[in-house]
Amino acid sequence: MTNSSPSSYDEMLDADGSVRAAYAGYCKWYEEQPPDLLRRKKSEAEAFFRRTGITFNVYGAEDAEERLIPFDMVPRIITANQWRKLARGIEQRVRALNAFLHDLYHRQEIVRSGRFPERLLKGNAAFLAEMSGFTPPGGVYTHIVGIDLVRTGEDDFMVLEDNARTPSGVSYMLENRETMMAMFPELFTRVRVREVSDYPRRLARSLAACAPPAFDASGGRKPVVAVLTPGIYNSAYFEHAFLADQMGAELVEGSDLRVENGRIAMRTTRGWKPIDVLYRRVDDEYLDPLTFNPDSVLGVSGIMDVYRAGGITIANAPGTGIADDKAIYSFMPEIVEFYTGEKPILQNVPTWRCSEPEALAYVLEHLAELVVKEVHGSGGYGMLIGPTSSRKEIAAFEAKLRARPDNYIAQPTLSLSTVPILAKAGLAPRHVDLRPFVLVSPNGVDITPGGLTRVALKKGSLVVNSSQGGGTKDSWVLDD
Repeated sequence: MTNSSPSSYDEMLDADGSVRAAYAGYCKWYEEQPPDLLRRKKSEAEAFFRRTGITFNVYGAEDAEERLIPFDMVPRIITANQWRKLARGIEQRVRALNAFLHDLYHRQEIVRSGRFPERLLKGNAAFLAEMSGFTPPGGVYTHIVGIDLVRTGEDDFMVLEDNARTPSGVSYMLENRETMMAMFPELFTRVRVREVSDYPRRLARSLAACAPPAFDASGGRKPVVAVLTPGIYNSAYFEHAFLADQMGAELVEGSDLRVENGRIAMRTTRGWKPIDVLYRRVDDEYLDPLTFNPDSVLGVSGIMDVYRAGGITIANAPGTGIADDKAIYSFMPEIVEFYTGEKPILQNVPTWRCSEPEALAYVLEHLAELVVKEVHGSGGYGMLIGPTSSRKEIAAFEAKLRARPDNYIAQPTLSLSTVPILAKAGLAPRHVDLRPFVLVSPNGVDITPGGLTRVALKKGSLVVNSSQGGGTKDSWVLDD
């Protein structure tokens, strides 16, 4: 086992090379295994992923293709005590996000107070005027949230991004755990790890609790939940199909749905059946061609009218994408304090808003040291990592930044924590982040213990996105 660089927090090893408490049980098991066991198991896991079809699509490249997502056999392990602290911070942040969205689409008290600038809403494509004055069923905007976290020290977790629109990756969390349990069943008898496999059941229950006013519970029937997918060519189609199957819900496309008697109904072998809750994996712009993009064939004509009349619940609510805006992210400390009356438990990464002249001047002067991102960007696309970029790349990005400064934010290059991966020479440290998945309903906030750990498989790389060469790991939260 090799130590990470001195500047990075190694989650497995102390500075003197001794094993931290979180990894004690795993390392003891690892030392007892035959040297080639994990390599053989790795080949088995890859074959399993290929048979199951656990792939993702890469866009925007000439060689765009469907790829197998890399999976590393060494788990990322978090103690029960660390998780309790994290969970408190995540719940606080998610409650604040939901309150913030309600306020933005109603009285905008945070704008009136002077704590949040109105300019971030004007002309922002993610802010939907169609949601103004409307409250979703149960008052829930963010039914499923993914909070991206990075770790820089023993108790130092920071929020890198909020994913409140259509967070993805939960199927990898579930398949990673299933694969690990199939490959190493005896390991789970020695190390007590909290369960994640009940996530689909919890998701179904949480969505059902958000049923709209039109839902009639008389007769004892359960709310009908369906998953709306853009179709088989979407990069996350595997996940859409997987979650629908695991929840026992129907997987539908826009062509399977229509407005009928003030409800949204889906085509079945027995005719048209009303839907109560639609878990949509289609972006706002394509949801309703009568309200948004008239050329869309992915959504349902008239669904927004049905929604505003209380005939269906859409999860996540249209307009939640405004909370994913990285310029708005920079105001999250103020947002958390405004709506909860508390200081944020989880800190933001320091952020420069390039729309502000002073910030822009600083960023342009220090481009080689910073990470610069598009405010609506995702998947690792459209960003600059200064320390690993060439002079030519920095100069090209500088031109884009000067042309559209309001489209970018900048952050320092963080020294992300490392966890071990199975490399050719044995265990070697690589940088990681963590995306816990959070369910919100009128019944409360439900945080799955663990989440998706994404890992930069290249030595020294800080980019963990699968579309940029990263992989995934099973995330363990130890049981008390």
